[in-house]
Amino acid sequence: MNISYTPRGDYLLPNIRLKEPPPESIKSLGRYGLLRQKYLKEHRTVYYNQLLLSERLFPHLRETEELANARLTQVMTVLTSKNLLPDKTTDPMGWTAAMNALKAQADEMVLNELIYN
Repeated sequence: MNISYTPRGDYLLPNIRLKEPPPESIKSLGRYGLLRQKYLKEHRTVYYNQLLLSERLFPHLRETEELANARLTQVMTVLTSKNLLPDKTTDPMGWTAAMNALKAQADEMVLNELIYN
């Protein structure tokens, strides 16, 4: 294996490049995938670098995105079945407020379970 080196001051650094991820993989990341990436980059840098260097970062982020969306749907189903919601036709603002509160609860659960651990 022939590796070329670039001189930087007193050191020789190897010219090694990672493969660029396809642009569609970055665009396909949603909110939860991007939040997971930011969390790993800022708080779990060793794990982030391991995933990045082994080229498993974007598959991990896509999987996290899918799991988070599935878990959000599941939690919302449970929360809406257990909580009494106002009638949507007679009290649309009350229904919207109740659904927003449930969505915030579900979102917080998903973030704690899958993104920030």
